[in-house]
Amino acid sequence: MAVVREFALPDLGEGLTEAEIVRWMVQVGDVVAIDQPVVEVETAKAVVEVPCPYGGVVTARFGEEGQTLDVGRPLLTVAVGSPDGQTPAAPAAPADGDSGSGNVLVGYGTSGPAARRRRVRPAPGAPALAPAAAPAPVAAVPVRHEGPVAVISPLVRRRAREHGLDLRVLTGSGPDGLILRSDVERAITAVSTAPVTAPAPVASAAPAEGTRIPLRGIRGAVAEKLGRSRREIPDATCWVDADATELLAARAAMNAAGGPKVSVLALFARICAAALARYPELNSTVDTGRGEIVVLPEVHIGFAAQTDRGLVVPVVRDAHRRSTEELSAEIGRLTEAARSGALTPAQLTGGTFTLNNYGVFGVDGSTPIINHPEAAMLGVGRITPKPWVHQGELAVRQVVQLSFTFDHRVCDGGTAGGFLRFVADCVEQPAVLLRAV
Repeated sequence: MAVVREFALPDLGEGLTEAEIVRWMVQVGDVVAIDQPVVEVETAKAVVEVPCPYGGVVTARFGEEGQTLDVGRPLLTVAVGSPDGQTPAAPAAPADGDSGSGNVLVGYGTSGPAARRRRVRPAPGAPALAPAAAPAPVAAVPVRHEGPVAVISPLVRRRAREHGLDLRVLTGSGPDGLILRSDVERAITAVSTAPVTAPAPVASAAPAEGTRIPLRGIRGAVAEKLGRSRREIPDATCWVDADATELLAARAAMNAAGGPKVSVLALFARICAAALARYPELNSTVDTGRGEIVVLPEVHIGFAAQTDRGLVVPVVRDAHRRSTEELSAEIGRLTEAARSGALTPAQLTGGTFTLNNYGVFGVDGSTPIINHPEAAMLGVGRITPKPWVHQGELAVRQVVQLSFTFDHRVCDGGTAGGFLRFVADCVEQPAVLLRAV
């Protein structure tokens, strides 16, 4: 006797509560193996493939490409264990304790409470599982419910709060009346499109409404993080011009010696690691709950990378323990993964300091926004020929502008200025690195 397993969108970790379906990799009727990837989803961190922990015949899919699903909502159902090879006519409940392979996502742990699977036990003789019908629209005259509100996701509560929506007037379409994000979005849409009494229009033509772009996925995560940084961190910025002629000459000499090539970004990462060893308070975070500055023992340098899906910040772990060549190789590997959309959430989190090379866009300066909850960020402009006084004479040199933004809670201007001046000295005289640490 075959049974039908329901596979729900697993807990993706890193506090993520939803994901957008990018591409289905199986069709209804396909035979899948245990741990075979069945759908590609985009979270606020990265695009990942989700493997199904069951093997059998796909009997239903839930959600279309481009649709956003909350964690714990059904993805698909699989008919498992048919001895005669026939797809069962009706779903059966899975046996307790039998939950497939346990693998829920590439790069993550195994089964358990994090998977939050919801098992369906239909009545005998019920028809085969099919994708759930769209929930009924919100009633025109809402009824206020007394008692606790059935909401699990903090994202649902935040969306309702942002739009002044009372959750007690909603009837959830989820299990046991659970209010889902889709319920809140429909209510918001209903309010925004409801007819209102307005004064008679004036003779002039009304302006056309602009294009609306949803803030979701990576773009939404960037917006949330940068907005939080501006709200919570009292940042300040200082900058300096530096003569990078000798740094470029040192890089050319290193690359001419054979072996792996060294990038300019890797040289700046090496300089930043040395500077943070001298000014460790800038490799920190602020614990607002306890009113403490937490100086971190490890240096994990993130670097901004522009991709087709938006801005991402891959993190080079233990940058202070890596040579310049090792830094260059790791930056190259992470950059390629970012461009192909293969970065995992773990590779995009945990940074303690960020390096932003906006010079690749052909600009000289910027005032970077700190990557919350870090305490500082170094911005590097383009390196371009400029007139410069060198050894008492006017010459054409390769000049770069360095911008340094820091959290004024962790240090004063003297520390920030000392950090930036040390970085500039290493750029102008790379030999300074030899006595840095």
